[in-house]
Formats: sequence, structure tokens, C-alpha cells
Amino acid sequence: MADPSSYRPKPGQIPDSPGVYKFRDEHGRVIYVGKAKSLRQRLANYFQDLAGLHPRTRTMVTTAASVEWTVVSTEVEALQLEYSWIKEFDPRFNVKYRDDKSYPYLAVTLNEEFPRVQVMRGAKKKGVRYFGPYGHAWAIRETVDLMLRVFPVRTCSAGVFKRSAQIGRPCLLGYIGKCSAPCVGRISPEEHHELAEEFCDFMAGRTGAYIRRLERGMQEAAEEMEYERAARLRDDIGALKRAMEKSAVVLADATDADLIAVAEDELEAAVQIFHVRGGRVRGQRGWVTDKVEAVTTSGLVEHALQQLYGEERGDAVPKEVLVPALPEPVEPIAQWLSQRRGSQVSLRIPQRGDKKDLMATVGRNAQQALGLHKTKRASDLTTRSRALEEIAGALGLDAVPLRIECFDISHLQGDDVVASMVVFEDGLARKSEYRRFQIKSFQGQDDVRSMHEVIGRRFKRYLQEKQKSGEWTEEPADDARVDDNGTTAATVPAGTDDLEPDPMAGRPTDEDGRPKRFAYPPQLVVVDGGAPQVAAARRALDELGIDDVAVCGLAKRLEEVWLPEEDDPVVLPRSSEGLYLLQRVRDEAHRFAIAYQRSKRTKRLKSSPLDAVAGLGDTRRQALLKHFGSLKKLRAATVDEICEVPGVGRKTAETVAAALAGAAPSAPAVNTATGEIIEDDGAPPAALSAERGQER
Repeated sequence: MADPSSYRPKPGQIPDSPGVYKFRDEHGRVIYVGKAKSLRQRLANYFQDLAGLHPRTRTMVTTAASVEWTVVSTEVEALQLEYSWIKEFDPRFNVKYRDDKSYPYLAVTLNEEFPRVQVMRGAKKKGVRYFGPYGHAWAIRETVDLMLRVFPVRTCSAGVFKRSAQIGRPCLLGYIGKCSAPCVGRISPEEHHELAEEFCDFMAGRTGAYIRRLERGMQEAAEEMEYERAARLRDDIGALKRAMEKSAVVLADATDADLIAVAEDELEAAVQIFHVRGGRVRGQRGWVTDKVEAVTTSGLVEHALQQLYGEERGDAVPKEVLVPALPEPVEPIAQWLSQRRGSQVSLRIPQRGDKKDLMATVGRNAQQALGLHKTKRASDLTTRSRALEEIAGALGLDAVPLRIECFDISHLQGDDVVASMVVFEDGLARKSEYRRFQIKSFQGQDDVRSMHEVIGRRFKRYLQEKQKSGEWTEEPADDARVDDNGTTAATVPAGTDDLEPDPMAGRPTDEDGRPKRFAYPPQLVVVDGGAPQVAAARRALDELGIDDVAVCGLAKRLEEVWLPEEDDPVVLPRSSEGLYLLQRVRDEAHRFAIAYQRSKRTKRLKSSPLDAVAGLGDTRRQALLKHFGSLKKLRAATVDEICEVPGVGRKTAETVAAALAGAAPSAPAVNTATGEIIEDDGAPPAALSAERGQER
């Protein structure tokens, strides 16, 4: 690990002008490339106190051994040079989208004497027009089959073409009218090239004029009583319209645009692009990247634009590019795009209408792509094993933690304080082992004290289970049951854990064969938080005399791993499978705690004095509220008036009146969206939504 001060340039050496800089490691390899409007100001940021740097930036500058730069005239030149260097050196600390080269394109080889229409994959070639990408190759072949009737362009390989020319006989497509047969001279090279150009124009979205021309020709043929030619043109028009129907109209104004959306978390980001031509979605593609550098959404968008259009020219760069966030500054990247297209390119964020709605659709696709990527990553056995080994190595454990328990605290501004415990065994969630806790020893907001209580209660139960023998009774409930310690046990559908063999077979069980709750200890306890929460958890274990369970904390802001009695956190690499697993465990605990906290708050807000009336069920409670309209009016009613409600006898009416008289009237609920006072029980949905913004 190098000291950045050992290779820091002298203050007067760095120019105050636009440029591109490279960090190299001790072996001379380029590990990071960046651009700057002012090289002096940007590079000075890297050589400040290491404690003030982002962990990813800190790792980069301590890995580097030298820095060099190149001065350019404008920010656009800096953008171009940065892209060239990233492509040339492939630096490890730069964001690089993993482009799936398996996406198939519809390609027209205009660089050949007789252009060919075909499916192409991989890197793009000069002189070839590309359309797509498509999701499946068969979709391209269906489209081409419909269009060959109107544009009989060559589709055969070079070998078939040469063989047909030698024997003087075209292939089957030439006989059925789906190829103009240039191999046997039925059409000249110039005419065939013009036919290929018309095919490209139609695929590029210029469809209206061509169809109108065919319709005029059909009408003229019908007027001249050339019915066979009119029928053929009619069928051609139908084939082209069917080809157009395969891509639905999404923008009514025949817009040519690319829409880019980003979905991200602390470790990874997914980008989805919809290519819209002539108002129709002509292609879709997606990338996923590890966030190996400190980068914002604007930075991710800028990197995506560079990769998407770095090799494109002319019409391949659309007139309009819609993004979720604008690069900072936006002028250089917009000018760079305009130069590559040869005309003005609009780079903006859609604010309203169809384009904003379509951007939301692209965003949902990005979220699904990121979720699918994470699911595939988590389901791989080799990846899970590597993650557990990385965790054991980073935390100094003697063996891999086959069972990990994670705890999180949730509350709404100090109210309804609850905690969650989630369990991962062999890197997979074991939902039947999840537990939920109510904080009971104090009132108010204190995450550290809450964590100490929860860890203590969980492991007290573990020690009790080791000592006692007997049967556990379980009361049925909708989602979970609260025990006498304020702990709830989550239930899952039968068979949830039967998908894979139980990696913890042989655990302590009751006489009926069910595993004892809290009877199996984890090898690692993870808490959601930093050093204070970790210290509280360790203190709770020490008080119980438990010293064979490791403890760590994962701080969400910088994804740092904290250990007990350590002043500095453990920083795992951003691409670490171990960090990814810890993050997934922590996020699952957070989700489980939030769900419990919301359910408790909802029940509390919907509670009513009528709930405590003995013998009064849901049906008669609803009948009372429906008859009087509100709890306030019911409270003011006499016993005789309550008896008028169908199904309510005098004894029940007296009990209701007494219960309402003894209950203090609650403060009126207020709809936070309108300011309206609501007299009925229960908080309006708007109030619940406003509160959720304050919960943890």
C-alpha cells in the first residue's frame, strides 16, 4: 500500500486547464482514468487527508504509485480522450459496463458489392448498418421473412452465393420471389444496392412514405384493371404492416430517441436502454456494472453515454436522448453527442407526457434486471462458498460462518420500536428461522440500547434451551406469534425450505422432531450499524459468558464492516462476494423489521375502544359504526339509541356505552394531504404515507 504523499506532484506542476489524468500502480499499469475541467483542482482532491476520502477513492490512491496527465483545449476533447484511454487501458477502478455481446442485431452489409441481410452478434463492423438489438434471433428472422416479399435482398452466405453463381441457378428463395437473385444476374449490383438502401430506410422508421407509395401503385393498377399486380401490391402492404406491428407505437409523434434508465444500490448498477425509432421500440439492451469508484447517478449516465455512442456516427446517434439524471456539466457531453451525429442532439430529462411514462417503464426494466442479476448471483453455489470464505478471511474467523444471524432495529421517531432477526444458512435465507422482537425494557429511541436488549434476549433463550428439556407449544397466528418475552416467530408456507437439503441437519429438536427455537447458535452475528451497535452486541454476549460467536456490523452509508474493539473498519473490495452477501443479509433484516414495525403501527392506528368490549365481534362493531356514522356520534348516543341497531341487545348496549364513557376521547385524526379533520377511527392512507417517510 503506497502513501499518496510519496508521488504527489508539486503544487506548481499541475496546470489549471482541462485535461485527462491517469493513475498507475507500482507495475506501471493504468488503474484509473479521469477527466477534469481544471486538472489542478481535481487532482488536489485526491491528495487530501485519507480519512476524508471515500473508501473506494482511498483504495485507489493507496494502490497507485504515480499520476500523470495530458492537457487538452476543451472539455469535449477531454471527454473523447478519456473514452479512448478507458477503452485502451481497461483500468480496474473505472466503471465499466459489462455489455452482453450475445444481443442479436439485424445487420445489412452495405460494404459488400451485393449487400446481405443477416443476424449479427458481437462487435460492430464498419460499413454495416445495424438495427436492434433484439431480444431473440427468431424475432429478427420473422421480421426479415415478412419484408423480403417487398425488399428481396440477398440473405444467403458467401458460399451459397458463390455456388449459385457457378451453376447459374438461384437458391429456393430466388424461385419463390424472396430474393432478387443477383447471383445469376437478374438484378445489377447498383439496383440491388438501392434495394438494400430502401430496406434500411424502412427499418430506420421511414415507413409512411413507402407504404403510401405502394398504396398509390395499388390503386393505379386497379384503375388500369391490372388486378394481379394490384393484389401483389396489396399483399406487400399487408406484409409491411405486419412487420411494423411487431414493434408497438410508444410515442405518437414518430420520435427518434434513446431512453436510458439506471437502477443501483451501493455495490452495483444496472442500465437499460430502449431504442425508439419512428415512435416504435426497435431495440432494447442492458448492462450491469460493479460500482468500483465513487460515482453518482449522473456519473453512471455519463459512462453509459460514452459506451453507447463511443463507436457510433451519424443516424446511429438519435436526435433525442432521454436520461434520468444529467451529467455534470451537461454541455460537453451534449456537444460530443452532436459532433458524433453531425447535427444537434437533445439531452434532457423527460418531465411529462408519454416520454415520462415510457421512461418509467424503462426504469422498471432496469430494476428487474438488477434484481435478476442479484438472484442469479445469490443462487450460485460456488459464489456462495466464495462469499463465506471471504467473510471468514476478512473477519479472522477460524471457519466459514455456515449460520449467520442479522439484527436490525426499526421505529418511527421513537414509537413502535421493534427489532428483527433474520437467518442465513449456507448463504441462503432460512425464513422459517426469522424472529421479531418488541422492545420492552424502555420507551423512546435508543438504537444502541435496543440492540443490547435484543441480543441479550436472543442468547438468554439459547442458554435456556441448552439446559431445559420439554415441549414447545405454538399458537396459530396469521403471520407470527408473540411469546412471553415479546418475541415473535415468523411463519412461512409449508415446503418453503424443502427446495434444498437442510445444511444444518442434526440440530437440537423437540420430542416431536421440530427444531427448538433459539436452540441453534450462529457462527456470526451481524448488526445493522457501526461501532456503537457492534459494541452493544458484544457487551450483551460477554454478559452472558458467550465467547464463541463472532460479531460484526455493516454501516450502510459506506458499507464498512466494523469489529468489536477496533478503531478502524474493515473495508472489503467493492467486487467482493463476501460484502455482497453481508449487504443482502443486512437488507433482508431491514426489510423484515420495517414490515413488522408498519404492521404494529397500522394496528395501533386502527384500534378502537370498541375492540375492548367483551362479546362484541367485528360484525356488530361494523354495524354500530355504520348506523351512527362515527365513533364520536356513537359515544354521544344513549343506551336506547344503541339498542336500535339490529343485533345489539340492551345488555350489550349498556356494555358499549360504559366502555365508551370510560375511554378518553382521542385527538382527532388529520388528513395530512388536505388538512381535513377526520372523526372516524383509523388513520387515513395519506397520513400513513407521510409517516413512512420518517420511519427507520
